[in-house]
Amino acid sequence: MSLTDAELGDLLALTQQADSVELKLTIPDSAQRSTATALDVDPLDAQIRQVYFFDTPDLELDAEGVVVRARRVQGKGDDSVVKLRPVDPGELSPELRALKDFGVEVDAIPDGYVCSASMKGSPKADVRETVANGGPVRKLFSKEQRALYDEYAPAGIGLNDLAVLGPLFVLKLKFEPEELSRRLVAEMWLYPDGSRVVELSTKCPPSEAFQAAAETRAFLSNRGIPVSDEQQTKTRKALDFLSAELTA
Repeated sequence: MSLTDAELGDLLALTQQADSVELKLTIPDSAQRSTATALDVDPLDAQIRQVYFFDTPDLELDAEGVVVRARRVQGKGDDSVVKLRPVDPGELSPELRALKDFGVEVDAIPDGYVCSASMKGSPKADVRETVANGGPVRKLFSKEQRALYDEYAPAGIGLNDLAVLGPLFVLKLKFEPEELSRRLVAEMWLYPDGSRVVELSTKCPPSEAFQAAAETRAFLSNRGIPVSDEQQTKTRKALDFLSAELTA
């Protein structure tokens, strides 16, 4: 990633205010099979996930930087999140930052970076049953998540007004190469039209961000894994695909 001096300064300022940094890389379609071979990963070790997004058909939440999602996770149960992206950490209240389920993270990809904030939760209602039976979406989110949504979502659009986008199936695999000594995560997002997005990522404390980036890039280069500046983030593709599917 090539940054100007101003962009580098902005990135440093953001990481100093974040709780974590996640380095992400999407793999081109033509290199997905060779990447799996180079990393020596076994797809049968992957965890199955089913991901639902909630938005209006024309993605009004997304336009305001709000992402609402719920997941079913094999062996772990359900979870949900309300995410703000992009966000200025300096504009977030100390009370919000102090909540245990709230976090600020900088996501860095080869062609840029973005700061996001997330409020995570464990739904009291079953995600599958709620979606299948048209139940109230609000029940999938905690009191704190609903308060965050109400503060940042467009006026007049409640959680129960949102359409269900999805689900999408995701395979997630965690592994730690010996020569890297850092855990990597591989995710494959599968779409109904047969397309897919494969992402590699690693998370680290803000103080280790630049060292982690250098070490990870060197590891990928040694394994012959391409690092392209043309990135397709999984959430962006998911929202665009599911919105088009919903309105077709």
